[in-house]
This record gives sequence, C-alpha cells and structure tokens, in this order.
Amino acid sequence: MSHFSIAGMQLSLPCGDNLATIGQEIKNTKKRFPWVDMIVLSELCTYGPEKKYASTLPSKAEKFYCDLAKELNIWLIPGSDYELCDDEIFNTTSVINNEGVVIERYRKIYPFLPYEKGVSCGQDFVVFDVPQGRIGVAICYDLWFPEVSRELTCLGAEVLIYPTLTGTIDREVELSMAKSTAVTNQCYVIAVNGLGDYGNGKSIIVSPDGSVIHQAGINKEVFPVEIDFSVVRRNRERGIHGLGQPLKSFRDNPIKFSYNQETARKNSALSKLGPLEVPKS
Repeated sequence: MSHFSIAGMQLSLPCGDNLATIGQEIKNTKKRFPWVDMIVLSELCTYGPEKKYASTLPSKAEKFYCDLAKELNIWLIPGSDYELCDDEIFNTTSVINNEGVVIERYRKIYPFLPYEKGVSCGQDFVVFDVPQGRIGVAICYDLWFPEVSRELTCLGAEVLIYPTLTGTIDREVELSMAKSTAVTNQCYVIAVNGLGDYGNGKSIIVSPDGSVIHQAGINKEVFPVEIDFSVVRRNRERGIHGLGQPLKSFRDNPIKFSYNQETARKNSALSKLGPLEVPKS
C-alpha cells in the first residue's frame, strides 16, 4: 500500500495551556475520521508564542501527546513548542509515532528574525519513515528558504510538513511558496496554520505537480487527505505532466553553488544589506 492519511487541524487557541482543548480535538477527529493515520497541528499551538512557557524535553506537553498517540494509535506532529536547552531556547517540533514514541525532534533552522527574538537556530534536518514512505518536517519561516526543502528532498522526503503560525499580510505569499516548493521538489507540501490572536488560517495542502488539493479558510477547520506516495514517485520518474524533471536535472548538473558555505554568503553581495533588525522607519 502507498496510501497514508494525514489530517491538518487549524484551531483558534489562546496563549496559555491548551492541552485539554487540543486533546479533545484530536480525539474528536480520530472518532470522526477513524482512517486517519497522522494529525498535524500548527506552530506553537500548545502554549502560544510566549517564551515563558519554554521547557526542557521531554516536557509535560510532549508526554501528554505521546500518551494520546498510543491511546488512539495515531501519528502526531503536535505543532511546536519552545524548548529550553541549557541557556538557549529553540522552536522545536516532536514527531511521535502511533506507539507513543518520540522518533525525532526538529529545531526550527530559521527563526522568524528579527521578530522571533531570543530563539536559537537549529542545525539538523529531519526526515522520518512511515510504512509507506518518507516525510520531512520544518517549521513556518523555513518555507521561505528553498535550501531547506531541497535538503529534505535530497534526504528522501516525499512529503514536506510545515507547522505554521502566520497572522500577517504575507500569508498569501506563503501560499505561493507552498505551491512552488511542491512543484520544484515534486512532493506533497502540507502547511498547517493557526487562527485567533496569532494566525490567520489559510492552511494548504499541495500535490507534487503544484496543484492545490485543499486550502482552508479563516475559520476552525479539520482537513483530512489521503497521501499517495506512488504519485510522488511516478511524478519524479516521468516529470511534471510528463515534462520537467527538476530533481534529476539538479542531481546531474555539475555546477557548484558557492553560497552553500557560510563564509561565501557573508562575503557575497548580501553583505551590503545591513544588519538583520526591525525597520525603524
């Protein structure tokens, strides 16, 4: 079988402990759609974007989600939480399998600087296997950097999942990015946004040919979809509509990109852009 069902949960949640509310929503979703294999939540949904809730892992919330995943026999990507590690804070998402085990943790590589102050950059890319195929995970602003999605794709990801928390006018831009990321990497892209005080919804699921499977509105919504990994493999084998085969071209082209090295980036024309700070006027 090549099918794996994923449900996104677009919820309106306040700042504070939302565990009980989220837990009930997950149970309701599994009861309504018993065939769903995985549920994905939005970025920082459990406590909101307040660093005062940062905690070391495994945390109370992570243990709660592990118990729930085991009880319901479901995979969970419960958005993300602020993780406290020594004297640093990371924006971290846990990947929990249907046996209630944390199999991966991903730290957001590109915090939303200069606005997401005090959050350190993760260093590791995360992919993981479900019985039907391989999934990559990143968080919100990571979508703006094609290098992240391309690295995950080169690691074998066939589905890219982005827990997201965007409440600003650039959400429409992100929808375009989700579509372009899907088609340039010939994979599914699932970006689940929050609602309420911090998010403006419009979660999206995109197919490997760049077409939109579903785009949510601006209200609470649960949207399950059946992912077919064979569609990804067929698309990558034959090309998009039997035409462009970008991953093979990327693989076979001998060019070396200088910007892949940190020193090269810092010494490039980008050095003239000035400091990374909030505009003052």
